Amino acid sequence: MNNTFKELKNFLSKRNGVKKIFVITGYKSYNLSGAKKIIGPLLKKFQVKFFFKKEYFPTLQEAKLIIAEIKKFQPNLIIAVGGGCVLDYSKISNFLTFSNNLENEIKKGSYSSKNKYCRLIAIPTTAGSGAEVTANSVIYIKKEKYSVEDKNIKPDFFFLIPELILKNSKIIKKSAGFDAISQAVESLFSLKSNSSSVNFAKKSLKLSLNNFLGHLNNPTKYNSIKMLMASNLAGKAISISKTTSPHALSYPFSSNFNISHGHAVSLTFNNCLKFNFVNIQKSNSDFNLLKRYEILFKYTHTQNIEELDKFFINLKKNSGLETNYEKLKINIVKHADKILSEVNHQRLRNNPVKMSPKNLKSILINQKE
Repeated sequence: MNNTFKELKNFLSKRNGVKKIFVITGYKSYNLSGAKKIIGPLLKKFQVKFFFKKEYFPTLQEAKLIIAEIKKFQPNLIIAVGGGCVLDYSKISNFLTFSNNLENEIKKGSYSSKNKYCRLIAIPTTAGSGAEVTANSVIYIKKEKYSVEDKNIKPDFFFLIPELILKNSKIIKKSAGFDAISQAVESLFSLKSNSSSVNFAKKSLKLSLNNFLGHLNNPTKYNSIKMLMASNLAGKAISISKTTSPHALSYPFSSNFNISHGHAVSLTFNNCLKFNFVNIQKSNSDFNLLKRYEILFKYTHTQNIEELDKFFINLKKNSGLETNYEKLKINIVKHADKILSEVNHQRLRNNPVKMSPKNLKSILINQKE
């Protein structure tokens, strides 16, 4: 696994054919993460153009700007340094070509290009999305979330540098960390899961559950690299299996209430877990759903769904992830129908138990954490 600054340095020193590098990042994160100090000196021998993203979530409007800048600059290599939004932008802009009809192409899944512009390096500055290894990219069109999916969208190389996440705020770390945990859990239960994705998910959970709170409260290079690896493994898991109901329900919270992604996922995570377990006999999976829960019981040192529920309630509480709608200033009864109208059905279809609109509303409103 490419995970050190030294390996990145060696990699760039051997790229004799590379003259021009296009860097996609966030101005604030590039400086605060230490990327400017750590990675900046490695770029001095190249002609470099930076694109500092401005949007909090990846939007089609800004993605079009990046695509146009890449076409104009004509780089030999693209380097993405940032969190999930930056990585999604880099993957989409390196894969899609500009088109006046790009919005409809994304909505229909009929993309203008299936070839990369050039090679792409992904360097995450958060430990959560695992986007550096996934074959899909998120994009928002008028606050509605879509996925661009293709094997060619995945970055060619990734480097996990723990120094870049050490200085992250607790707000960033708790949201990103829970996203990694939820991705691994959801991967276990996804209808598209297989033995490989389960293996990745188990390895991810072993790392994240043992290092998440330590990384929050006493960050070290050791627990930082462990969380980066957990995120990376979760990314590999969902690249195969995709995510399920907690992610399907999360996107409207992010787009309408500016709740960070991992935090948004945590809001319905427990209720989704309980719903699937209570309805385990209705599972549409070709695997034994109970055995998948037993994997989760093992890694959380719990014996049943009640203990599992309490485990994740306490994990969120100890990490400072607020899940009370009132405290988040969300009138859930008032906004329920709007949230449900924006649920991502592509992800929802991966859930092992079919969820009706009535089920979803109950999961959304009957919050008892």
